[in-house]
Amino acid sequence: MIEVNNVCKDFPLNKKQRDEMGIKTKSIRVLDDVNFLCKPGRIFSLLGPNGAGKTTTLRIIATILKATGGSVRVCGLELSEKPREARAKMGFLTGTTGLYERLTPNEVIRYFGTLDGVDRRTLENRKERLFDLMDMHDFANKRIGKLSTGMKQKVSICRTMIHDPDVLVFDEPTAGLDVITARNIIELIRDCKEQNKTVIFSSHIMSEVDLLCDDLAIIHNGKILFNDTMERFKHQMQTANLTEEFIHIINKAEHSTVI
Repeated sequence: MIEVNNVCKDFPLNKKQRDEMGIKTKSIRVLDDVNFLCKPGRIFSLLGPNGAGKTTTLRIIATILKATGGSVRVCGLELSEKPREARAKMGFLTGTTGLYERLTPNEVIRYFGTLDGVDRRTLENRKERLFDLMDMHDFANKRIGKLSTGMKQKVSICRTMIHDPDVLVFDEPTAGLDVITARNIIELIRDCKEQNKTVIFSSHIMSEVDLLCDDLAIIHNGKILFNDTMERFKHQMQTANLTEEFIHIINKAEHSTVI
């Protein structure tokens, strides 16, 4: 389970940044009183346009960033008190995490599995299962530097999951991928749900959200605009489809801010 309670995040600004942005404050608030709950066996989607605060939120959950205020609990562990223990229960996928290009997928997954303390037999069994799910056997022994973007993303996902974490955090897992690779990743996320794992993923692609999510929150300018079930979201829709409803909610918030 992931519990996000009243989370705020401020980033400091130097003088040049303040001048460029036309503001005098020495920091900028990018998350403001963010609250939501992600439950085991359900898929939670964090939606928002670029720059809304999705990645910052997920990085706080993954213990990469520290919140300025509020609290986050993962599997009952308060991140400010037990970040290492919480991190061991999580897998975090982000597009900005690099891979060792001189290694092969087999070598990368074995290396990270060993770092996570997975015994050799279990590691090999999990690796084979993940490679089957992601259709990776054909390039398992090729150097990472020679692989396509989609192949590298598959390796990153396997690295995220090799220690069989209870909580999975995916930051736009299908961004820039071809249709077949994206479908494999969607099926993998569904498989995580079947295993009763807690899954949160960020996206701005409403078709993926419709396929996957049970619960969702919409974030814009660091504030939560909607936080409920997908069923409730569809029930309260004022437009013809999910994409239009998402845009409607964002535009309504923008209009309120201007007023």
